[in-house]
Amino acid sequence: MDLVLSAADYYFFTPYIYPATWPEDDIFRQTISLLIVTNLGAYILYFFCATLSYYFVYDHSLMKHPQFLKNQVYREIKFTVQSLPWISIPTVSLFLLELRGYSKLYDNIGEFPNGWFHLIVSVISFLFFTDMLIYWIHRGLHHRLVYKRIHKPHHIWKIPTPFASHAFHPVDGFLQSLPYHIYPFIFPLHKVVYLGLYILVNIWTISIHDENGCKNEKLCNGEFTKTK
Repeated sequence: MDLVLSAADYYFFTPYIYPATWPEDDIFRQTISLLIVTNLGAYILYFFCATLSYYFVYDHSLMKHPQFLKNQVYREIKFTVQSLPWISIPTVSLFLLELRGYSKLYDNIGEFPNGWFHLIVSVISFLFFTDMLIYWIHRGLHHRLVYKRIHKPHHIWKIPTPFASHAFHPVDGFLQSLPYHIYPFIFPLHKVVYLGLYILVNIWTISIHDENGCKNEKLCNGEFTKTK
């Protein structure tokens, strides 16, 4: 995330927003900047990709299904808009730790003897690690002690549209994104790869909430196991 923040400081925050006397590496300034960048980026990515998916991929005949709720698209968007700022708070705390040098993110492929090979392996490892943890987190969220209050709000959308992709309870949304953030604290990962994977993961989340996602996973019935 330091790559994004550096660009934001250079082109926007430093010349136009913050006083010249406020150092760019000040932790309070970094926190404020990360909150702005994270929320703005999340909203742009969500609305841009969900809108494209909704108009060009989503099967609108599903909206005639008896379980499709009244004003559902509006409600999905409203739920998301209200949840994202809360999800961003713990997310930014992790971004801040990365920014302060506590993660294993690196920006020079030459730091490893087999740099490119290590980079490719890290991508595969990232996908395996996150998919495995999200499965167990998702399964845990279906436990009767937490499902009703935390995870059930996402399953209100029995026939989801792409706009339901980020319509989570804030705790639910953060927990399911947590594996993506803790990976670079455990394993080395290139900064550009991390940023690219973070964006792709959000696009993937949107894509599994179109009609194809409902066919491949039992999302419409509130189940987490894949169909055979």
